[in-house]
Amino acid sequence: MQASEQCDAVVVGSGPNGLAAAVVLARAGLEVRVYEAQRTVGGGARTLDLGLAPGIVHDICSAVHPMAAASPFFRAFDLPARGVRLTYPEVSYAQPLDAGRAGIAYRDLDRTVEGLGPDGAAWRRLMRPLVRHSPAVVDLALSDRRSLPPDLLTAAQFALSMLEQGTGLGKLRWKDEVAPALLMGVAAHAITPIPTLTAAGTALSLGALAHSPGWPLPVGGSQAIVDAMVADLEAHGGSIHRGAEITSMAQLPKARAYLFDTSPWILASILGEQLPPGYRRAVERFKAGNAAAKVDFVLSGPVPWEHPEVRRAGTIHVGGTLAEMSHAEAEVAAGRHAEHPMILASDPALFDAGREVGGLRPFWTYAHVPAGSTVDVGAAVQAQIERFAPGFGDLVVERHTIPAAKMADHNANYRDGDIAAGAMTMWQIFARPTLAWNPYATPVPGVYLCSGSTPPGPAVHGMSGLFAAKRALRKRFGIRRVPSLAP
Repeated sequence: MQASEQCDAVVVGSGPNGLAAAVVLARAGLEVRVYEAQRTVGGGARTLDLGLAPGIVHDICSAVHPMAAASPFFRAFDLPARGVRLTYPEVSYAQPLDAGRAGIAYRDLDRTVEGLGPDGAAWRRLMRPLVRHSPAVVDLALSDRRSLPPDLLTAAQFALSMLEQGTGLGKLRWKDEVAPALLMGVAAHAITPIPTLTAAGTALSLGALAHSPGWPLPVGGSQAIVDAMVADLEAHGGSIHRGAEITSMAQLPKARAYLFDTSPWILASILGEQLPPGYRRAVERFKAGNAAAKVDFVLSGPVPWEHPEVRRAGTIHVGGTLAEMSHAEAEVAAGRHAEHPMILASDPALFDAGREVGGLRPFWTYAHVPAGSTVDVGAAVQAQIERFAPGFGDLVVERHTIPAAKMADHNANYRDGDIAAGAMTMWQIFARPTLAWNPYATPVPGVYLCSGSTPPGPAVHGMSGLFAAKRALRKRFGIRRVPSLAP
């Protein structure tokens, strides 16, 4: 592909961050072109028919969206006003344990506390300050890591709680094993050893959102969010070129700004010799994270979780006790497959009746595995779920596994199955992908990185795209006022 025409701005990659950047630039009156290697748009927020059963569609990466609901970008974009329905389960997430026990995180904090028995009061003391000031927690979690938090008191409270739960001190808070398992099941979203400071920060930020406002699922699947963004981009004159894999800058039209919703390794490959050696070395030092393998099921009924309240959860963290999860994540970090892997799961048809077709429904799961794993973990995932939901196997109509080594086939950013596009360590929360005051700009004039490999990191929030677009508008076009994102 050779492009010689000219436009104002080019975006490479159509994930939520790339689309967010494109929307902002197009609304500023610029001519924007988006180039996507896949035939479908959305990156980690796509919903596709995998051909497993007629009419059944699957979220191929993200399925539940607490960060989208909380994100300043999406709040300004106003998804509900654009016809995107977000449904909030009464049980945000659950942690099944053996012998029919479970930790249940309701949207209602008090109800959660009641169910945690001897650790209820400790849960309240930990979570209540963060829930009361959840907007400040969002500001902290979704910042560019370069700005002073507006609510310093909440930031300090968060830091102290993160220090406690990210170290051996965390166990001193709890009397039973249910509450720490419930909290650290959320930490597993970081795909990192447990406990660590990064894992604890993930647990506390997402945990606070579970109680205020909740963890929603988009009706129809994650694609609903993407489709709303695409519609807005095209309404403002932007265009999307599908099936256009970019391997060289020579393939792109001349433009004043180029924004890459890609990993820094892909960016470096595309820029080639244009990239100064120092920056290239810094990118090479940027560490990839541990991996995930995707296992999609088609079921003939809802999952028969032994604990009845787990059957009402939008997200289920399937890993057992804190000790079991810590062992499983340590095995993965050491390059070994855990006998009982850490699994994230969701049954969207519980909250979106349209996802069930002809008595069949999708069931969404991820399992944590070593980077680059070629192992089909479908049987291990099924067995781990069966452990907490006896009879699950009898409901399985179809099962489809994407090993970690194949995850990049549908999203090039997921190198070796690293769905975070870079390890979530304390250093790389700030040095993402390099330690620079402007982490979105590259040494090449007019070229920016806007993916989850930049602050604030992975998840469907659009903030990396917004932050990069704001800087490009100011530096390349002299536009200091960010356009309205309202419908």
